[in-house]
Amino acid sequence: MSEEEQKTAYRVLARKYRPSNFDDLIGHEAMVRTLSNALEAGRLAHAFVLTGTRGIGKTTTARIIARGLNCIGADGNGGPTVHPCGVCENCVAIAEDRHQDVLEMDAASRTGVDDIRELIDGVRYLPINARYKIYIIDEVHMLSKNAFNALLKTLEEPPEHVKFIFATTEIRKIPVTVLSRCQRFDLKRVDAATLADYFGKIAEKENASVSEEALALIARAAEGSVRDGLSLLDQAIAHGDGHVDADQARDMLGLADRSRMLDLLDVVFQGNIAEALDILRGQYDRGADPVVIIQDLLELTHWMTALKVTPEAANNVAVSGGDVTRGQEMAGKLSMPVLARTWQMLLKGLDETRRAPSAIAAAEMLLVRLTYASDLPSPGDLARQVQDGNVTSGGAPSPSSGGGVPNGGPAARMGGSAAALAVSNPAPTPAPTSAPRAQLKIVNDTLPEEVAVETPAPQVEEPVQNMVPDALRNMDDVVDLLQDRADVMLKGQVINFVRPVKFDKGYLEFSPAPGAPVDLAAKLGRRLREITGEPWQVELSADAEGAPTVAEKRQSDRAAMLAAAERHPLVQKIKDTFNGATVVEVRDLSPDIDMEFGGADMPIDADEVFE
Repeated sequence: MSEEEQKTAYRVLARKYRPSNFDDLIGHEAMVRTLSNALEAGRLAHAFVLTGTRGIGKTTTARIIARGLNCIGADGNGGPTVHPCGVCENCVAIAEDRHQDVLEMDAASRTGVDDIRELIDGVRYLPINARYKIYIIDEVHMLSKNAFNALLKTLEEPPEHVKFIFATTEIRKIPVTVLSRCQRFDLKRVDAATLADYFGKIAEKENASVSEEALALIARAAEGSVRDGLSLLDQAIAHGDGHVDADQARDMLGLADRSRMLDLLDVVFQGNIAEALDILRGQYDRGADPVVIIQDLLELTHWMTALKVTPEAANNVAVSGGDVTRGQEMAGKLSMPVLARTWQMLLKGLDETRRAPSAIAAAEMLLVRLTYASDLPSPGDLARQVQDGNVTSGGAPSPSSGGGVPNGGPAARMGGSAAALAVSNPAPTPAPTSAPRAQLKIVNDTLPEEVAVETPAPQVEEPVQNMVPDALRNMDDVVDLLQDRADVMLKGQVINFVRPVKFDKGYLEFSPAPGAPVDLAAKLGRRLREITGEPWQVELSADAEGAPTVAEKRQSDRAAMLAAAERHPLVQKIKDTFNGATVVEVRDLSPDIDMEFGGADMPIDADEVFE
């Protein structure tokens, strides 16, 4: 054969090295053992279904089963076996896809009930040459509902000379009525170490020189699929002209250097923004996909987290040599909360990077967030530091600082994350016996921080006239009553437009605020009568100004809480520490007060953290 004819006749590795017996099939020992025991005991099922991801050997396994069931041995006297001889007439014909009694059907292209009727019509005839007539249906989940129904009766009680073998990647799409009639085998993904070893043997047979690191990269990129891995190996051998090293494999696969990914994680945890962006941009310029880079960072974060739990995680085919030792050292210096936070940020950033118009820009912004959060103390630690007076002043890194996050103290490294603290209120501030808890939000330009303090409760305004002895004593009680009855519109009008002049049992006189509906008094009186079942008279006041509305009272109460929080010594210390911080919000956390925005929270001490 001429050189040109040899090139024309070239077969890709995935076809050239397709296993012809169970000894060559890798990663499916459990299935082989089950079939071996079934053949030896004569307990052969009439139908099998093979399921698993792409390229792991479903169709190949189906053909091997067909050869094993019909093999007659080299001497012509053999029986069904898991070790087909490969030389008898049946084995050779099945291997060459020309056996009359082994029929392979692609359900993706023949989905209809007519195709299944044609198959069923041939079931009743005996095999011509083989022991069994075998029907292999690939991608069986693509059959229509009517086709499945037409197959059910035959599948349940087939003739003794018929065997069905189904292959599918979508096992959940097959009706349970079909699955219940089959013996199911789940083909697992092949682990990366086994794939790398297998690819190395294939490379030797092809007289190709492929480094161990390159084999590991190809095995990792295959994601458990033997066919995908062989296709990548074929491409790598062609790419390197028979000599493949790790750098060539990375260039071909669009992967980042694993050592550089460890460098990237290291500088991120050190808070060095400029160097982190340089490494990212360098890998991007070399052809690495930003999405793949983030995936690598996720994988390394998971690996280092696993290292803290079990030392066996060091035996990872994707990480080898000095990188293992380095990863172990990095994991030893990092706490579990830091690794968990990094995982969550990377996971969210991965989705952003995939959806962003510019993947590299999204990846850079993710690294900036990671770097600022790298040395963030836990809220509990920060609470203790503030109470002990150990927080030093600082701020975000300036452009002139080279992009690194200053290491002057926790305050300087807080980035944009929020912390929560709890402290006690000084005694001099006038307050009721049980002062409510409050959540205080302090903003330092663009860096939000949250602190929980105790502030004096605003003075509750006495009823305008007499204290009503029953449930409704003031306008707040009326608002709560309407809230319970889901009178949203009327409740809003009461809050914003009713300035009570006189409040007594069964009587309310108020001065309407500007913008009040003209029929507010009539509507409120009618609704109170309906709810309470008692006579209520609601009138407008012609002359009296009236007390503030509920909305106005709440606003003044909020201002009082803000003022009290501003006077708190801890708040003063925080404002001095975080330059330019201002108090913008105080939330009442008293268990006695049901706030509209979320209800009451239990009191917390100085070490508790809330978000």
